[in-house]
Amino acid sequence: MSSRNTRPDKDKLNQIVAEARRDREAREKTYRERALKIYPWICARCEREFEGKRLRELTVHHKDHNHDNNPPDGSNWELLCLYCHDNEHSKYLDEEWYDGPTPGGEQEPPSTYRPFAGLEALLKPKKKK
Repeated sequence: MSSRNTRPDKDKLNQIVAEARRDREAREKTYRERALKIYPWICARCEREFEGKRLRELTVHHKDHNHDNNPPDGSNWELLCLYCHDNEHSKYLDEEWYDGPTPGGEQEPPSTYRPFAGLEALLKPKKKK
């Protein structure tokens, strides 16, 4: 091989390596990569462990459902597997469909009606005069 062909190949290789490093650094700054560094690779709901190729099945769920809320400490995130993540989001879709209470939202106050309030007085034997 001549030295003329070696120099452009090395430049091209150096450029590819530099680009790969930039891509990796950008990827590590994403909230998923940060969450994977902070939390153990376990689904927060079903507690299955993930590693290797199956790690891609572990997703980051935003607790407040705001994907722009990405604090550096990860307090708005939890790692969920694909199935638990879908289930979590379907709760809110179901709530909209059925017009019921929001999961984890405000609950109605307990009832104050007491159906057996006067039962004791009704069951007492009556005194004879």
